Formats: sequence, C-alpha cells, structure tokens
Amino acid sequence: MPEQRTAEVPAQAPVVRAQAARPGDTAGTKLGMFVGGLIVALVVGFTLGKVLGPAESPTQGATTGAPAASTDAMGMGGAHVHAPGASAGSEVGGLAVSSGGYTLAPAATVFDAPGPQQLTFVINGADGRPVTDFAVVHDKPLHLVVVRRDMTGYQHLHPTMAADGVWTVRADLATAGPWRAYADFTAVAAGGTQTAIALGTDLTVAGDYRPQPLPAAAREASADGLTVGYEGTPVIGASQPMLFTVKQGGATATLEPYLGSFGHLVVLRELDLAYVHVHPEPALVNGGVKFWLAAPSPGRYRMFFDYSVGGKVRTAQYTLEVK
Repeated sequence: MPEQRTAEVPAQAPVVRAQAARPGDTAGTKLGMFVGGLIVALVVGFTLGKVLGPAESPTQGATTGAPAASTDAMGMGGAHVHAPGASAGSEVGGLAVSSGGYTLAPAATVFDAPGPQQLTFVINGADGRPVTDFAVVHDKPLHLVVVRRDMTGYQHLHPTMAADGVWTVRADLATAGPWRAYADFTAVAAGGTQTAIALGTDLTVAGDYRPQPLPAAAREASADGLTVGYEGTPVIGASQPMLFTVKQGGATATLEPYLGSFGHLVVLRELDLAYVHVHPEPALVNGGVKFWLAAPSPGRYRMFFDYSVGGKVRTAQYTLEVK
C-alpha cells in the first residue's frame, strides 16, 4: 500500500549575516449538486495525485527520530527557490562558476604541489560585491565539496566566512591533477528571498596526473566493520526513493544526526562532473536514510553517502549506472 504523504508548508531557513436554485426545481437541483460534487471529487483526487506523486518503493514504513528540520540545496526541500542552472529535481548544478546572479570567485585555482591547501573565495552577487547573507542549511551557511576529476579524493568541507564575505577552508589536495570544487549555498536577497544554488570551479594541482578507473557498480560498500547498502533504482527525469542502511555485525547500526540530518548524499555525473540534487527524508525509515533522486541522463555516476556512527563521520562511495 503506498504511503500517504501530506503536503507541508516549510518555514524559511535561519539566516546568517556578517551583520441559488429556482423554486420547484428540487430534483434538478439535487441532480446538479450530485454531478457538481462528482466533478469536484475527481478534480481534487487528480490534484492530490499530482501533489503526492507516484507510489513509493524502498521500505516506505515507519519514520523515527527526526532531527530538527532544515532546508537544503543539498538535501531537504524548503522555502527557497532554485536559481537557473542550480541543482533542482532532475536538473544539475555545479557546472558553471556563475549562475542565477551569483558568481564563485576563488583567489587561486592553481597549486604548485600536492598536499594541504588553503582555499579562499567569495560569492559575488549581481552587483559584483561579495554576498554576506546566507541561510543556515544543515547547520552551515555554505557547504564545499571537493573531488578530483576521476572522482577520487572526495571531501565535504565547511568554510568559515569573514565579515567582508571572504570564505576560507583547508582542503587536502593530496594528488596531482585536475580537481573540482562545488560551493553549495542558499543566498538571501533583499526582502528575504532565498536562492539555493551550486556553483563550481576547476582546481589544478601540478604534478604527474594518473587518473584512477571508476570502480564497478555495486550496492554495498564496507569499511571499519560497517557495511552500507542501498535499495532503489533511479530513473531519468522522475524522483525515486533510495534507502541507505548501515549494518554492523549483521544488525542495523544506530545512525547519529550529522549536520541536521541522519545522512547526506552527493551525486556526481561522470565526464562533466555535474552536481545532482537529492532530497532526503528528515527521519529514519526502518533504521535507514531515505533520499529522493532523479537522474538527469543515462550514464555513470558516483554517489557519496556521509553518515555518523559511534561519533565518527564516514563516507560510503558507490558507482551507479543509469540506463
């Protein structure tokens, strides 16, 4: 039996700043009321069907232990809009350094040697000035994802912003070659309008670049005595549920909230490294984390699932093939 979901009106994310019938016609009236009521019922039923969407699949059941709700350009739907070219639904983001009136301006993109590097950048608005008003999404005003072009070296980082809008963070660019950095944020314009967007820029580390082949597609990943598997099959252009469950010694492990959610999922497309938007449920579903994913096109993708067990944050990685 499909799970019934009711539409909710979400609240905005918090913001961080550096600062009548004729007589005698009874029978006709009753017939008219009956037909009118039937039409209304059909219209309402059709509308609800469009709002609630298709039947769910992987383990629809009970939800438990929801952390505090938040809105997210990487996760949860909220009271913001997506800028043109941003990641929304089956669209992709992160392919452009500028989109929707916002521009990612890094201080440096070329580094002399592999190793830890300080990344410095600003987000400029349409007026060319650094933006300083951002909505706090999953406990942070901005999320920075860094990955090498062969989709190794994944990092999910949280820069800090100075009063002048300059962001800084330490990233481990441990190997030579081309890298990609994605700034995922929700900017707040005058009047309180929130725009969720993902911008991207290339980074280059000097040295001998030896790309690694993409691992074969698999539904399980194991590390540190934990096995993380997922259910669900993405399709092109329509959101489908995917349930990620962590097992420890054959039993379902207890997931801990991390950055306002029980898990975070980043999906990148092979070849152009497009950043794909995913929608998670705020509560656990049968001990697992349910996401909603729409594949933008056929091809291979790399999925990075961040989760916390026993006070330690880990990342399970998968290759996904969409046909």
